[in-house]
Amino acid sequence: MEQYVIKGGNPLVGEVEIGGAKNAALPIIAASLMTNDTVHIDNIPDVRDTDVLLKSIQTMGVFVERTGRHSLTINASQIQHLVVEDDNIKKIRASYYLIGALLAKYKRVEVALPGGCNIGSRAIDLHIKGFRALGAEVTIEHGLIKTKAERLLGSHIYMDSVSVGATINVMMAAAMAEGTTIIENAAKEPHVVDLANFLNSMGAGIKGAGTDVIRIKGVPKLHGTDYTIIPDQIEAGTYMFAAAITKGDVTVKNVIPKHLESISAKLLEIGCEVEESDDAVRVVSSKPLQHTHVKTLPYPGFPTDMQPQIAVALALSQGTSIVTETIFDNRFKYVDELTRMGASIKVEGNTAIISGVNKYTGASITVPDLRAGAALILAALAADGYSTVEEIQYVARGYEDFHLKLQSLGAQIEVVDSERALQKFKLKTG
Repeated sequence: MEQYVIKGGNPLVGEVEIGGAKNAALPIIAASLMTNDTVHIDNIPDVRDTDVLLKSIQTMGVFVERTGRHSLTINASQIQHLVVEDDNIKKIRASYYLIGALLAKYKRVEVALPGGCNIGSRAIDLHIKGFRALGAEVTIEHGLIKTKAERLLGSHIYMDSVSVGATINVMMAAAMAEGTTIIENAAKEPHVVDLANFLNSMGAGIKGAGTDVIRIKGVPKLHGTDYTIIPDQIEAGTYMFAAAITKGDVTVKNVIPKHLESISAKLLEIGCEVEESDDAVRVVSSKPLQHTHVKTLPYPGFPTDMQPQIAVALALSQGTSIVTETIFDNRFKYVDELTRMGASIKVEGNTAIISGVNKYTGASITVPDLRAGAALILAALAADGYSTVEEIQYVARGYEDFHLKLQSLGAQIEVVDSERALQKFKLKTG
């Protein structure tokens, strides 16, 4: 089984190019099925989640062609069946985006219940509530979410809590409903805005994306488009914290600095220097890190997907920090692994109390989920000595060429698949 082997202690220094946003690419791929015309998408990240979704839609009869590593041509005019339950689709959370897209176009679809990382309860009640408000019948049978409607009618929908997935799904379904739909308490994340822009480029009538009230005037038909996906704010934030954790100097390029404001603010609070330009952010960590408190919140608050990364930094900071998780209820599974490396963290419910330590030491660690995996790898890069990291397939779900990009910043990290390869790495770096 492949694993990372890491020799820590090198500050990360240099520039790193950020890819397209995974969390925008997944709903945009799903939404590309809403027209019979050809759609061209650029800046697609080459990660496992997008690969899984593309393989799954191909089993439905959708034409998919990679015109480059980061560009796609999709044509969904020959969809042969509307039951999506292949083994691939059960592996990712984003499978549910096919419901909104195909319900809009065909007024019926059956999709396997979603998988993804086990980071706590991520119920789909708000999705179901939204579909029913538009006039669809929704049932869950034999592991499938089954939806059908004679016609979809615009509606006034209030989201009981802010949900990115439900906002996206209802927005897609409403884009081809009759009349006007208003979504209140909508999610404001950059990838929600990106999907709205994509749908509008196909002829949809969506206004207000990026605010908490989205108005959608339904249209009977969408057309093809050429579209470029926004940069990935979580990938960018991960490398920004890589600089903080390893005492480095990293410039993340091809970003939208506004999307990173909550991340930049926390880095400044803990004592890093942050310099912004039009499409890049530089983070320099030259002073001892300071403690702070952080609470995850929907955008524009601090992202839940950055919570493990900031915790790794705070565990190396002076004083006591508190991290409160308000989005998911099982997002501290990395704490036991970080404790193996010398961190001092006590978890009480949805709060982690972190007492800063002077250093981490290398250990054998196991990745529990995507973002925690990236954070633990950053901890290993800062640690004294060698670490091995298992279950690295989680990291491949959302980070393209993670170890190669880290190597380009001076990290000593390699993928190994045998004890011999592990020893060879140690000889080379010892």
